Amino acid sequence: MPHLLLVEDHAPLREQIAALLRAAGHRVTEASDGRLALQAALADAPDVLLLDIGLPGLDGLQLCQQLRAAAPSHVPVLMITARDTLPDKLAGFAVGGDDYLVKPFAGEELLARVQALAKRGQAGQDYLLRVGPLSLDRRAQEAFRDGQRLALPPTPLAILRLLMEAHPRALTRSRLIQRLWDDEPPESDPLRSHIHQLRQAMDKPFDRPLLTTVHGIGYRLDADTA
Repeated sequence: MPHLLLVEDHAPLREQIAALLRAAGHRVTEASDGRLALQAALADAPDVLLLDIGLPGLDGLQLCQQLRAAAPSHVPVLMITARDTLPDKLAGFAVGGDDYLVKPFAGEELLARVQALAKRGQAGQDYLLRVGPLSLDRRAQEAFRDGQRLALPPTPLAILRLLMEAHPRALTRSRLIQRLWDDEPPESDPLRSHIHQLRQAMDKPFDRPLLTTVHGIGYRLDADTA
């Protein structure tokens, strides 16, 4: 039975979410204070941490950052918040969040995201993602190819992380846009410039490109034989 740590200071909402998760078969520990939640996560690492950002004692961003610095292994973190701008989401990814769900949300979507995080098998693993010659340190938020650090702005770095976590599957353009901007993407092509930046840093200095466009679908990393 997956163990979830739910951190939410609004008691009625916390109780509603906890009931939904328990009905789906999860074991749920509840917390309303950031400092106490951090202690609980370090003492008994959950399979997924569901984390509100606006918390007393220690806010969600600080909690996630301190968890990443102190935990001996990776704890998947789903941030749940009303803060819905791209800078807010990038701030969440920058401190080590794995996914981001904006309030209000449907219960089915929450359950799907929790299940996806739990199935990735990241709980208990180290902080380093590896795909072929690529590595990404989820704690330091740094990416490397053949040991060479890639100078990536936050959004291309977030795209690379999503592609590495999905590998060897392709990610559709709509899925990438949804993960980065939810329901409010920019009016112009929201991926074009960020994909270009990713290719410039990850592929241009090297002999073989790794980022592949899957026509009519999206993008994937072609790194198995690199």
